[in-house]
Amino acid sequence: MLKNIDPLLNADILYALAAMGHGDEVVICDAHFPADSVARRTVLGRVLRVDGASAPRAVRAVLSVLPLDTFVDDPASRMEIVGDATALPAVQREAQREVDDASGRELPLAPIERFAFYERAKNAYCVIATGEARGYGCFIFKKGVMLAADEPEAAHGGTR
Repeated sequence: MLKNIDPLLNADILYALAAMGHGDEVVICDAHFPADSVARRTVLGRVLRVDGASAPRAVRAVLSVLPLDTFVDDPASRMEIVGDATALPAVQREAQREVDDASGRELPLAPIERFAFYERAKNAYCVIATGEARGYGCFIFKKGVMLAADEPEAAHGGTR
């Protein structure tokens, strides 16, 4: 056991998140997403699993250790609903609360069209598949940097 590490973050997930660099992306997806076939095309090359967790719960766990990128406008994204790009189903509203809590501000999940989401996911560092049974529980997060305590934010582009 490790102190202060969310128990959902198993050794494989911790390794992948630590190995990611600034600007790399992680996909957290629901049980309907083609996680295995997409993950084979990612940098890691295999799917990581937290089958007993909902997507928002996995988002909370990942964002407890992963800083979001402050150099880009949209470091957090969601798969948009086919036919209604502005709709936010419950699973996405719950994940939005986790993103806001982790970032300490309102940080809207940027919508990505379904097939564009699949293509972008193939270029991610890794895919974490959850047991989320609700549709559209699919998210992409871009890793940021952690500043040293004595380092000014301006040296890294500041925060948005």
